[in-house]
Amino acid sequence: MPTYEYVCDACGHEFELFQSMSASVKRKCPECGKLKLKRLIGIGSGVIFKGSGFYQTDYRSDSYKKAAEADKKASMEKSSKKDDKKKSDTSKSSDKSKSTGSSSKSKES
Repeated sequence: MPTYEYVCDACGHEFELFQSMSASVKRKCPECGKLKLKRLIGIGSGVIFKGSGFYQTDYRSDSYKKAAEADKKASMEKSSKKDDKKKSDTSKSSDKSKSTGSSSKSKES
């Protein structure tokens, strides 16, 4: 449903009204009550396409692209640090199990 702009010729009152396209044009001014209301032709609103199905370069400024790239790099560094920490933790635990396994064999002999 579009938003229509109205202006009263009698008192100059301007307002926007959210109404369906099939609704009749309003004639009575809510401010002064006279039948001098006119609907204006609006400029509409801009369309922004978001999602993976559109080009990344559409509707984006250079500063936005730089900021997005910096955020992407920062998140990649954080995830790689977490992966490195997990790998080091698992390698330490596997080293401990190897050392305990070899010591138990030597005790049994």
